[in-house]
Amino acid sequence: MPLSCPPASRTAALTSAVRRPLPSRCPAPAPHGALTVAATSPSCPEGQKGNPPSRALSDGQPSPGYSGLRPARQRSGRPLRFEGETELKRTLVELLIYITFLVALSLVTFGMVSTNMYYLNKVMEDLFVEHSSESDGINFRSISTHADFWKFAEGPLLDGLYWNTWYDNRTMTDLKNTSYIFYENLLLGVAQIRQLKVRNNTCTIYPYFQPFLKSCYSQYSYQAEDKSDFGLKNESEWKYVSAASFSPWYWGSVGFYGSGGFIFTLPRSKQESMDKLEFLRKNGWITRGTRAVFIDFSTFNANINLFCIVRLVVEFPATGGALTSSQIHSVKLLRYVSYYDYFLASCEVAYCLFIITFIIQEAIEIRRLKMKYFRSAWNWLDMLLIVVSILAICFNTYRTIEVSLLMEDLLSNAHAYPDFYFLAFWQVIYDNVIAVNVFFAWIKIFKYVTFSKTMTQLLSTLSRCAKDIIGFAIMFFIIFFAYAQFSHLVFGSQVDDFSTFQNCIFSQFRIVLGDFNFESLEVNSILGPIYYISFVFFVFFLLLNMFLAIINDTYSEVKADFAVIPDQELHITDLFRQIYNKALVKLKLRKPDTDLGDENLER
Repeated sequence: MPLSCPPASRTAALTSAVRRPLPSRCPAPAPHGALTVAATSPSCPEGQKGNPPSRALSDGQPSPGYSGLRPARQRSGRPLRFEGETELKRTLVELLIYITFLVALSLVTFGMVSTNMYYLNKVMEDLFVEHSSESDGINFRSISTHADFWKFAEGPLLDGLYWNTWYDNRTMTDLKNTSYIFYENLLLGVAQIRQLKVRNNTCTIYPYFQPFLKSCYSQYSYQAEDKSDFGLKNESEWKYVSAASFSPWYWGSVGFYGSGGFIFTLPRSKQESMDKLEFLRKNGWITRGTRAVFIDFSTFNANINLFCIVRLVVEFPATGGALTSSQIHSVKLLRYVSYYDYFLASCEVAYCLFIITFIIQEAIEIRRLKMKYFRSAWNWLDMLLIVVSILAICFNTYRTIEVSLLMEDLLSNAHAYPDFYFLAFWQVIYDNVIAVNVFFAWIKIFKYVTFSKTMTQLLSTLSRCAKDIIGFAIMFFIIFFAYAQFSHLVFGSQVDDFSTFQNCIFSQFRIVLGDFNFESLEVNSILGPIYYISFVFFVFFLLLNMFLAIINDTYSEVKADFAVIPDQELHITDLFRQIYNKALVKLKLRKPDTDLGDENLER
């Protein structure tokens, strides 16, 4: 049946929908490479073929994997084998190959994590962070003074580190000079305690108060750090120890701390550790200039092949008091132990081969298309995926080499602290990079499913309303940041959720989602309700509904424009039915029917 061109009254709408003008009832031929359908029209000269508009992405090029329209019939009535069917088959093959790559990547990433990591972190947190002393009820989170720190160190810390007896107080002779935390986690070497100090007179005192104040210790900074010997000066714990150049720093609650400091290690005996802590406490190892104390130790659980690296941090800010934080990382440093680990190693090799193949493909595309290659958003996504994958491979290679080089040295001395925190740091970096890689890998699937009419409508909606959303976003964030700065100035000194500008931003997103405690704003009985009510009204009721209206109206326009275009899409179900029928014929389970596949494609 011949196709008629769209009426002139709908030309403008179709132009906006498909980004291709329709100057007359007899459209001009489509550009080279476009997937079109040829048809005759009664209003066009005989033999002249018109091209109905094809769906396109925001850059005007056919979406990847889009199958095009159905073929026209020749004058004999027999359908042509058109380019759309070939394009769809090629896209399906590429999709299957990419799914294979995605499966390999998922096996690699999920092979690195397990629920055992969470449970191991949880039991360590309960023991060293939440567990309280039976005598005075002190635990790690309740530390607020220097005295509380010593009570924690001599109580819950030593009780958690040294497990030399069973629950019935029977001494375990096979655990002499060793400790199995919870009877399953071997304490590697000994624990280390390190402090960072600042020098006296590192802050400026107003002249009126100089006669009353003879000392002044600023907040921690690398320039104000005190590296001079102090105290008894006859042991290593009273002397500053510099850190290695590549040692990671620690980002605490009120400071960014280096890896050096005044360090001492705990003996392997609980009683000797108790005596050493008491000796340091009585001789004033912690001073007014102390700004942070780090407690580091590592364990290994052979049952699940996991290392647990624990860091407990107590910060003593210039305001007085104490702030506590902790980092507990369960990592799998010994990657290849079981047969499943070697299977994951083969998946890693396959993943690397896929990345090499993608690099070659993208290089060929760049050479062929030159600057036109960078006009497609999908090509930018491909490059981003390749770059992140290369970073992940580099981090994994570096971590594996460091583990193999340092593992023997770290475990060679049972009376020294093995610094597994360095290895755990790079493992966490690798986990973060591979998580970003997996995210973009899944997003790329949209590139191969745009042959669906529904997916094409959604992408067209997003591309068409992009400018409106950008304009809306500018207006939204102007109002949003204005409220954030207002709340920080009004409530920042009294409410924790508004104590920093970053916390203000997160708190306002929580208000939008309905997860917020209004009572905390009652510290200012006048401006608190005014801020809350006006923010909810302008941001939630006006701006968010305006955003939804932009999306809804654009989708309605796109859907209406697609309804005008004749449904000439090559359905993937028809292609699968054709392949299925051909397979039955080859297996001699069905008689040949040459017109069957073509008739399916014509529906």
